[in-house]
Amino acid sequence: MTVRPGEAAGAAWHEIDFENKLWNISAERMKKRKPHAVPLTPQALAILEYLKPISGHREFIFPADKDPRTHASRETLGAAFRRMGLIGKQTAHGLRALASTTLNEQGFDSDVIEAALAHVDSNKVRAAYNRTDYLERRRKMMCWWSEHIEEASRGNYSVTGSQHLKVV
Repeated sequence: MTVRPGEAAGAAWHEIDFENKLWNISAERMKKRKPHAVPLTPQALAILEYLKPISGHREFIFPADKDPRTHASRETLGAAFRRMGLIGKQTAHGLRALASTTLNEQGFDSDVIEAALAHVDSNKVRAAYNRTDYLERRRKMMCWWSEHIEEASRGNYSVTGSQHLKVV
């Protein structure tokens, strides 16, 4: 997924539309205050199904350790990376850069990538006329990304581009 760490940490079960395979994040929770629909891939849906018995009875998908009535902190993933010894190698927000770089290098349309990242077009005129959310194209792209991550999890690491970014 290409959401910001805080958006992921605050994910609530009521935002998940299993039937349409979408995660609908309200405008209030988004940085640019625009609602954002995230296509859910088979891998993402499998993870959510795995988490249901753990947190499905709670409001949040990732409840906080100290108070499960609240959601995990946006710093939780960063803390996990530190515990894994990934200081200086990976950050929670860096996963978005990794996704953007890899998807661009694979030839996916930059407009579709920017839409997946929930970036707002800086060209005000273009933004006023182009109102698509690229949902179906994002769905296909995110399926490729999920498969890429799944391969990496099997030990088939991918080094990408001149920066030699790795899926760790």
